[in-house]
Amino acid sequence: MKCPFNIFSTIKLEPVKIAIADDHKLFRQGLGQILARNEDYQVVLEAASGEELLEEIGNAAPDVVLLDLFMKGMDGKEVAGLLLKQYPDVKIIILSMNYSPEHILQLMRVGVHGYLPKDIDQGILSDAIGQVVTKGYYINDDIAQVMRQGLQAGDIKPTRSKVAIPSLNVGLTDREMEVLALICKGYNTAKIAEELFISYRTVEGHRKNLLEKTGASNSVSLAIFAVKYQLLDF
Repeated sequence: MKCPFNIFSTIKLEPVKIAIADDHKLFRQGLGQILARNEDYQVVLEAASGEELLEEIGNAAPDVVLLDLFMKGMDGKEVAGLLLKQYPDVKIIILSMNYSPEHILQLMRVGVHGYLPKDIDQGILSDAIGQVVTKGYYINDDIAQVMRQGLQAGDIKPTRSKVAIPSLNVGLTDREMEVLALICKGYNTAKIAEELFISYRTVEGHRKNLLEKTGASNSVSLAIFAVKYQLLDF
């Protein structure tokens, strides 16, 4: 006998709870109204400053915080650092028109989960929120390119071979750390092999191990992982 209806169609997921912190009232309210049109989101807090966000976030309990980088009083970087210490499960997306590699790398090191320009369209914002909730991070191609340029401009070196990262069941070897540093500089497999005097196949093996150990899916997410956990000196 066939079931007269699909029981799974009656299951409704809880909306993603979102907090917005921006000292420009019009932008804050406009963003809130846009998100409110989507039943997948619930705006639970609008804050005009980092101080207000920190004061109210415990009661609002958002899943995602959309955080302006430059606000009066505490800036986004300082607020993000405090939030991640107090509420490590909250995902933070920085909103800013500043594309400075320095700012992006600093924020990735703090541990933010995404970085978006303020002039994005609704579709990209929705995609970013979905990815930080499901994958843990979102970096679009433009921001990723700026981040890689910042890494490539510096003298990148691995900080240590033994890393104490909860998400790593097995530590990274000295050679894997060397390969990781060169991946973050934008080197392809052939260039890494030439730089380290090892075979192409050996490099590919190290790359595969890095992806498996870190849970990263590609070179960009490997770079994000390396910056987030401060595996590189630059």
